[in-house]
Amino acid sequence: MPEQPPYEPEGAIAGTGMGGAMDLAASEATTLERTPGGPEGTGPAGKPRSLWSDAWRDLRRNPVFVVSALVICFLVVISVWPSLIASGNPLQCDLAKSQEGPQPGHPFGFDGQGCDVYTRTVYGARTSVTVGVCATLGVALLGSVLGALAGFFGGLSDSLLSRTTDIFFAIPVVLGGLVLLSVVPSNTVWPVIGFIVLLGWPQISRIARGSVITARQNDYVQAARALGASNSRILLRHIAPNAVAPVIVVATIALGTYIALEATLSYLGVGLKPPSVSWGIDISAASPYVRNAPHALLWPAGALAVTVLAFIMLGDAVRDALDPKLR
Repeated sequence: MPEQPPYEPEGAIAGTGMGGAMDLAASEATTLERTPGGPEGTGPAGKPRSLWSDAWRDLRRNPVFVVSALVICFLVVISVWPSLIASGNPLQCDLAKSQEGPQPGHPFGFDGQGCDVYTRTVYGARTSVTVGVCATLGVALLGSVLGALAGFFGGLSDSLLSRTTDIFFAIPVVLGGLVLLSVVPSNTVWPVIGFIVLLGWPQISRIARGSVITARQNDYVQAARALGASNSRILLRHIAPNAVAPVIVVATIALGTYIALEATLSYLGVGLKPPSVSWGIDISAASPYVRNAPHALLWPAGALAVTVLAFIMLGDAVRDALDPKLR
């Protein structure tokens, strides 16, 4: 009989995945385990990546996300510090320059009141970003809490939330804004933000409700319940982190919609009112003389379109990264 090779304790047996086995030295196994990248779908030390790490990796490689994120960062910067690129006063006007075209120091020309269109366009970003961000945070917070509670406990609370959302969905948004905001004397952004939160939370609540209902049926939730975990711990530690992704996607896309809604309400005269600076106000003021001075309309309208498009593109990129079905 041929002599058998001596047993080497440092050897290891690793399955090939085809029903066989292969010898793997301990040093090679250690090297494979400590490979920084690891196989596809794994992170350092061979650990599987989470949904959020996978999403961030995909987002960094997505040119749509990169471009839209850069545009949004620029808008946020000029919203906080508009004087960085606009040194003028948006409320300082000269009727002698009414409807005049571009001039040195005034690249966008002047509107019907003789105000610098460039300065007003830059300062108008502050209003749009403030309304969009604050309204989205309010809608996401209120809708997520109500939807999560209804989806987790079910029963009467779930039925009550469903019927309430049906009522709010039946209210036309623009018509509701005309009715509610026309009786509000305030000239700040907060009534507009409150109106958007009031009519925007049902959409987020339904998304959150469906995500929580799906997540609460998973095995890890049942195991946590069997181990005696309280409802609050199950909801906050086990369900919420796994149900928040759809809410983030919908809220990101809706942010651009809320900016457009603020501009629409301001255009109709029930949102922000002069002397506030808003793209909707400037578009409304420039509409009557668009043939004589189209620049007064095109620049704020273009800024509004680019802003809304940037947030919608960002939301689409986040959706593609967080949706496992699209991988």
